[in-house]
Amino acid sequence: MARRSFLGLAATVPAVVAAQLVAGRALVPEARAAVPPARSRYPIGIELYGVRTELTKDLPGTLRRVAEMGYEVVEFYAPYFAWTLPYAKEVRTRLDDLGLRCYSTHNHFPSFVSGQTMGKAIELNQILGTRSLILSSAPAGTTGLEGWKRLCGRLSEAVTELQPHGLAAGFHNHKYEWDLVDGQRVMDLIAAGTPKEFVLQLDVGTCLEAGQDPVAWIKAHPGRTKSIHLKDWTPGTHEEEKGYRVLFGEGVAPWREIFAAAESTGGVEFYLMEQEGSRYSEYESQERCLATWRQMRG
Repeated sequence: MARRSFLGLAATVPAVVAAQLVAGRALVPEARAAVPPARSRYPIGIELYGVRTELTKDLPGTLRRVAEMGYEVVEFYAPYFAWTLPYAKEVRTRLDDLGLRCYSTHNHFPSFVSGQTMGKAIELNQILGTRSLILSSAPAGTTGLEGWKRLCGRLSEAVTELQPHGLAAGFHNHKYEWDLVDGQRVMDLIAAGTPKEFVLQLDVGTCLEAGQDPVAWIKAHPGRTKSIHLKDWTPGTHEEEKGYRVLFGEGVAPWREIFAAAESTGGVEFYLMEQEGSRYSEYESQERCLATWRQMRG
């Protein structure tokens, strides 16, 4: 998941998107003080869904390949939960041997509910050295204002339950969470209904497709965008190799502005390339995206 050519880097969000930008919000002194200091360097990682076919066939080989490309961090997606604890230890050993780190995982909703399922999620993520458990999508049936408020309540409880284990909780946005519910964007409900420690992992591509401004979103929630999925997007169809088919740097995302906001205000700790599929193979897509990242970052 990710996209757009280096030549398109200077492109800004098109007028149709700009017309829907989030209204600017002044940061109160308390919020400004909560922003972590900028780092001198930000690790580049990969959401492994982008190499899902290869990962399913050969997990050790896939980890070796992405490490050889130059990725430093990996994010496992929800099927990792089926691992046994001994297998998770084998994966951690392999990560260490390759110099890779796993700072976050994508999880289904049961991992955020007190009980045996959360217990296993905690154990797996402690083995992997994870910092954050990210909810990959809202559970089925989450609708209406009350439904989203109930979800926020449960996620807020999960924050408290995970903290003693050295873990944070978070949420990964999709296009539909930018829709309005009773006149409010779902993403605003999530941000307001969870504590400041709750991670708002930003998927740039789905934000753009929804006609929203990722830069304004980051600035409006200081210190909460601890990781970003570098997914690009451009108007057009799958058949035209548009939409999410474009590579990182080939779409309409204003990457320079996003990086500046994330590193000055958002509190970003690392980035994750997220390429869902393109005109190239999975591995070549990830290599090309990483090459563009390096050009952008000097």
